[in-house]
Amino acid sequence: MDGPRSRNGQDCFIAEQVRTDRLQQLFRQSVSAVFGSYLAAIMLSWLCWDRFEHSVIFWWLAILTASTLLRIAMFVAYFRSDESKRTPQRWERKYWITLMLSAGIWGGGAFVLMPADDLLSQALVMLFTVGMSVSAVSCYSAYRDMTLVSIGLVLFPCTAWLLFQPSSIQVGMALSILVFAAFAARATHKMSQALEIAFRLTREMEQANSISTRAAQTDELTGLKSRRAFFEHAQQLYNECKSNRLGLCAVMLDMDHFKHINDTYGHQVGDQVLREMGVVISSSFRATDIHGRLGGEEFAILLPDTSIEVATQIAEQLIDTIAGLMIEPVHGISASLGVASTGACSKDLHSLMNDADKALYRAKALGRNRVAVA
Repeated sequence: MDGPRSRNGQDCFIAEQVRTDRLQQLFRQSVSAVFGSYLAAIMLSWLCWDRFEHSVIFWWLAILTASTLLRIAMFVAYFRSDESKRTPQRWERKYWITLMLSAGIWGGGAFVLMPADDLLSQALVMLFTVGMSVSAVSCYSAYRDMTLVSIGLVLFPCTAWLLFQPSSIQVGMALSILVFAAFAARATHKMSQALEIAFRLTREMEQANSISTRAAQTDELTGLKSRRAFFEHAQQLYNECKSNRLGLCAVMLDMDHFKHINDTYGHQVGDQVLREMGVVISSSFRATDIHGRLGGEEFAILLPDTSIEVATQIAEQLIDTIAGLMIEPVHGISASLGVASTGACSKDLHSLMNDADKALYRAKALGRNRVAVA
């Protein structure tokens, strides 16, 4: 049951990421549409200045100016907001409201301006509304419903009016615009589907890459960092401690008589012991500490900004925790630990780990199940 649940969770996560990607593309692509629609209204008014009623033009431009400023304010707020707050839940509805307002004002204004007896002006008005619709297809392509609604609000009032006019030319214009709208709707559907697939594939590839990277850095048996990942992070931590003049302690841990456990109880039991060691180690240290399995039954831990005394106390507590493990049929699990410190950060990482390793072997020589300090 865990597999399907996990896949469903991943699918929901990817779907939410895709939705966020669509929103980001919507805002990036449609900045020009805000200014373009306003400039188109000014140009149409200028071309037909002598053919339209001036008072209607002024009112239309005034209302359109208000809606344009509202949309600009929304865009400014979006791009100034923190990226974590640019979520569909926060912005999609706002965008819908401002878009419908703007498109409705544009389409309604064009309808009011449409002269009843001037075919040339009617053709110009329809040319501009079609241009606005083409702009909608390119700017709102990630949202098919948004594209269709904006096209409908801009085109429908004037197109519906032309359909009921006596002239065959006017009816022909209306029918050609309806044909255009049908093709635009089909193209919008294909574009939105293609974008959806592209966004999803991108996110799935990112997730797959993240999973493979995490798998390469994680020891499969214990869940700790692999040897390579440990030393990569260890070097970064060492450099940080050295530049900030912080102490750094290394702890090397080796299971006692682990070969005897494998030979006596089998490798499955040995693997279970190692798994439990991974749980103990991962739960015994801070988030700033680095720990990993170096191979076999050998583990390493780095403790930044920690004195040798505190590191030794932590290692002693770890000895007690391991001794308390109950893994049937094994009895008496123990480990030996070696602790070393950089002191004034005069050593390199290799010498620090080597000192801890020497201390570990001294703990083995002294009888095992103990901590030795370099």
